[in-house]
Amino acid sequence: MRNAFFATAALALIALAPPVAAQNVSVDVRVDRLEKEMRAVQRKVFPAGAPLEAEITRPAAPAMVPGSPSSTPVADLTARVNALESQLASITGQVEENSFKLKQLEDAFNRYKAEQAAPAVVPPPAMGPSASVAPAPTRPAAPRTAASGASEERKAAVAAIERPSTGNEADDAYTYGFRLWGAKFYPEAQAQLKATVDKYGSSPVASKAANLLGRAYLDDGKPALASVAFYENYQKRPKGDRAADSLAYLGEALIQLKKPADACKVYAELEQVYGGSLSNGLRGMMDQGRTRAKCTA
Repeated sequence: MRNAFFATAALALIALAPPVAAQNVSVDVRVDRLEKEMRAVQRKVFPAGAPLEAEITRPAAPAMVPGSPSSTPVADLTARVNALESQLASITGQVEENSFKLKQLEDAFNRYKAEQAAPAVVPPPAMGPSASVAPAPTRPAAPRTAASGASEERKAAVAAIERPSTGNEADDAYTYGFRLWGAKFYPEAQAQLKATVDKYGSSPVASKAANLLGRAYLDDGKPALASVAFYENYQKRPKGDRAADSLAYLGEALIQLKKPADACKVYAELEQVYGGSLSNGLRGMMDQGRTRAKCTA
């Protein structure tokens, strides 16, 4: 009877052995797969090659309590699988967080590049009740030259503009700028007139050259630069031949810049300083400007 019992028990143990072995194989496969995936993730997150063991270690063996069952290989492998899966989830979260932060940095840098690429707007001069108000500080724009991006036909046309030679260098420089402006070669006229003002700023011709420089900017669709040229001419040469003209055209430039309130201040100063000596043309220009700017007084 005893032999029959032991035989039956042995058969039962043999019958239980295959599932346990199969379970060991299944867990081993999971461990191997997770370890390979873990190393692949670590190679991307840690290019320097951080060791896998630095983050994932075999769980410490629990303290044995007398009478309690000992840990089995299956339990150890299951603990390793749980640790691997937990660490893989943690690193995946880190990758996603880093990707989000990188996207934020890229967006911020793209905004910065867009702001740097946008053309700078020159602030219009603020007018006050007197001629002592200083214009807002601006950096003069580099003049464009005829050779910059100009076609051969344009260069030939500019070269055909006759340079005067009367012996009066200041007048000749202004006249040549005037001819370029009259031929609608605005960038070339701006360069010529600016050079004239820089070289002959104390000459009587400077008032005409500076005023025409502002008009060349205005006709070239650059009201901000025009406003600076007109205002500086009025401030530096209030008794010059074109001081009143510069104030009148300054009002026009400010209207184009959508600053009607400032334009009204300019027209008020033009009336106050030069009202008695304004030509019919300038007075008509001022009256039209006041209407467009909706000046109340």
